[in-house]
Formats: sequence, structure tokens, C-alpha cells
Amino acid sequence: MMTKRKSDSGAKKCVVVLLVLGLYALDTPLLAGQGLEEKVRELTQEVEQLKAMILELRAEISKSTAETRDVRFEPRRVSSGSGSGSSIVESQERETVSVTDSNLRQEERLAQLEENQQLLQDRIEEQHQTKVESASKYRTKLSGLVMLNIFGNRGRVEHEEDPNLALRPGPTDTGGTMGLSAIQSQVGLETYGPTFGGARTSGGLQFDFYGFSPGSPYSSSWGDVRLRTASVRLDWPRTSVVVGQDAPFISPLSPTSVVSLGYPAFSYAGNLWTWIPQASIEHRLNVSERGTFSFQGGIMDPVPRSSKQPSYATRVGWSYGDTDRPLRLGIGGFYGRQNYGAGRTDDGWGATADWLVPLGNRFGLSGEFFRGRALGSLGAALSRSVVFSGSETDPSSSIVGLNSVGGWAQLSFKASSTVDVNAAYGEEQPYRRDLLFFTPPGTSSSAIYRNRNGMFNIIYRPRTDLIFSLEYRRLRTWRVSPGAENAGHLNLGIGVLF
Repeated sequence: MMTKRKSDSGAKKCVVVLLVLGLYALDTPLLAGQGLEEKVRELTQEVEQLKAMILELRAEISKSTAETRDVRFEPRRVSSGSGSGSSIVESQERETVSVTDSNLRQEERLAQLEENQQLLQDRIEEQHQTKVESASKYRTKLSGLVMLNIFGNRGRVEHEEDPNLALRPGPTDTGGTMGLSAIQSQVGLETYGPTFGGARTSGGLQFDFYGFSPGSPYSSSWGDVRLRTASVRLDWPRTSVVVGQDAPFISPLSPTSVVSLGYPAFSYAGNLWTWIPQASIEHRLNVSERGTFSFQGGIMDPVPRSSKQPSYATRVGWSYGDTDRPLRLGIGGFYGRQNYGAGRTDDGWGATADWLVPLGNRFGLSGEFFRGRALGSLGAALSRSVVFSGSETDPSSSIVGLNSVGGWAQLSFKASSTVDVNAAYGEEQPYRRDLLFFTPPGTSSSAIYRNRNGMFNIIYRPRTDLIFSLEYRRLRTWRVSPGAENAGHLNLGIGVLF
């Protein structure tokens, strides 16, 4: 009976250890806000405690095994000395079986504890491996994408690796180009700071190597480092403040493409994409268990900066459904008073709409639409806001705001857990009458007044850190004179995430 009590005691200790491991597993997400050093220290302490418990359990199992061996010989001595020994033998044999089963269960639990100890040890090594040294004590994460593009163009385009416009052929053009490039690779840094006023603070930077001058003889291999985005966030449960450089918050979506990274897909073809310095505040209001309204407002960098005041923007959004496949709708507005000096001013304004609609479990429809005037600071109309009657630096020249309209739509299909298929179409039209406002009748103009992109791609992710993508894009660009130009772009991307 003493052996049984000891076995029960060992079993209880095993249960306690397993409960500790369970509580640790449940509490792991809460450790995200702590410092990396503190997490590593706690994990080390857990490992040491497990080692001590495992040693103690081993000792108890060895002792129980020895006592079980003694019990096995005891029935023979009892049976030889008494006629009533058979009942005693049967009782002791049952106790022996019970003790043996208890030992087996303890050995199984011991094996489980050793496995959990190894998992904890691996986790500590992972924490040390992913740590990035920084000047502060807070966690910093390095991430990025190494991307090789193998591309070919039929016709002339403005960027061989990531085109959006079809250009007129030159006298020495061969009718197409082909090449390999890695300058669309990206590097990012994220840092997670302290709690400030009840808000979680974080920040991030993203760079690429696409800062080159088109036409340079070594542009495909000597790309310069370029800042894409930089932001600082303060996140409360229902409110967020974001400052930095990013895509306009009134235009939050872009067509899905992993080979169009130098510029987001459909730039100058309906996508307001430009990365612009801005500051915004967002408040989220839960109207139901699965429905949320969001209200955003903020300021943006003015163009030109001689306007002496920022541009203003606002957006109202609604989302409904699961977080992995939600229904999202949004509308936005923009206003900026633009001052070009010498009394030349114009009011820029814009209205936007965006949508993300799941169609069953595999299909999805997304897109954006905009209409406005003088929206060059957001990337519309080839980044042109106004048309000058003469030189921009000539105080006597007049201006007229350039109206534009555009949008894009995409149909997505999730063929499997590793394969995505996307088809998209986008178009943008600066108003022809504004482009020709200062052009005498009958005079030719090479100004672009319409640009269209069509895209089809297949994205294959055999692993979370490995990407293959094949994409074809058809470009058609209209000029006032002499007409339209066409181009085709085929791109194979091979990427590794880190």
C-alpha cells in the first residue's frame, strides 16, 4: 500500500507539471508585450524547473520499481507458510499489477515531460536566433524578401522590370527586351516599443533597391536604396494613431502581385498608390458581434509645399464577417489648397471608394474607384495636378487644375492552400479638355489622356517562406496625338521571405 501511495504522489506531481505546462502554453501570447530578454529568462527558468521535476520523477520510478520487485517475491513466501495464503497472494498480485500500470503511466508522462523540455529549449534557441541587436531594450524584427525577376517585354515600356505605360518605339528599338533583375528585393525593420498612455507603440521601415534613373546602362543590377514606407503607431483597443510615410489611407488596397514591387500594380492605371508623408487617427466602433465601423481623419504632405498648409483627408469604412475573409467597404474624401506662387492657386479635391467582397470560400472581388481634381500628389494623372500655360517658373504663366477619373477591379481565386490565381483590370483618364486647355486648336500634343492595364497571375507558395509567381500584363496607352501604343509584359518571380 505504501508503494501505491508513493505512485499516486508521483502521478500527482506529473499532473501538476502538466498543468504548469498548460498554463504556460495559454499564457504564451501574453508574453508578446514583454521584452525579449525577460521572455528568454522565463523560458530558461521553466527548463530548469522541468529538469528538477524530471530527476525527481526518475528517482521515484526507480524506487517504485524496486518495491514492485520485492512485492513479486512476497506472495511465494506467504503461500508456503499458510493455508489462507491464496487470498493474500491474489490481493498482492492485484496490487503488483496496479503498481506496474502506475509505473508505466509515470514513464509515459516522463517521456512527455522530456519532449516538452526539448520544445522549450528549442524555443529559447529560436528567441536568441531571431533577436536583432538595437540601441534600446525593446524587441526589433528584421524581415524582407529576396526576389529575382526574369522578365520579357514586347514593345517599349517605361520600366522594364515593372512597367505601367506603353511608350512610342524609338528609332533603335528592337521591338522588345528581356532581362533578369533582383532590384525589387526588399528589406524591412519593425520594432515594438513600450506602452505609452495605455497604447502599444510600434514602428517600421521598408526599403528596396528600385531608386535608379531609367535608361542607365546598369540600372538592372545597380539599383539604389530607396525608402518606401516608414511609420510609427500607437494602438489602443479601439483607436490608433499612425504617423509616417505610407500609401494614402483613403486608398488602402492594391491589386495582388508579387512581381510588381517597384511600384504597386496599376500605378497610373486607376490605383492611387504613392507613398506620401501623413498623420492619421482611426477610431473603431463595434456595431455588432461581427460588424465594425471605422472612422479615419488626417493630414498629408502638401504639393507644392509653398501652399503653406497640409492637405486633408478622411475615410469611413465598414467591415463584417470573419477576420480571415471579411466583407469591407469604404469611402473617402480629399482636399488640398495648392499655391504655386504669383497668385496661382487651385483647389485639389477627390472622392474614393474601395471594396473587398468574399464570394464563397474560394473567390473574392476587390477594387477601388476615384474621381477628383489636382490629385497628382496621390499619384493620379501621372503625378500631375495642374497644367501650365507656359513654364512653371514663369510667374506670368497660368494654371488649370487637371481632372481625372480611374479605378481598378480584381477577381481572385484560391485554387488550393498553396495556389492563388488573380485577374485584374484598371484604367485611368485625365480629362482631355484640361490637357488641351492651353493648346491652340489644331496643334498636336503627346500628352497621355488614357492608360489601361490588364493583368493575370498565378502565385504558388509551397512553403510560407518560398514564392513563385508567373504574371502577364497587357498595357495600352493613349496619347492625344498620334494615338495608342501597346505592350506586353511577362514576368517570372522567384522569392524567399526572411
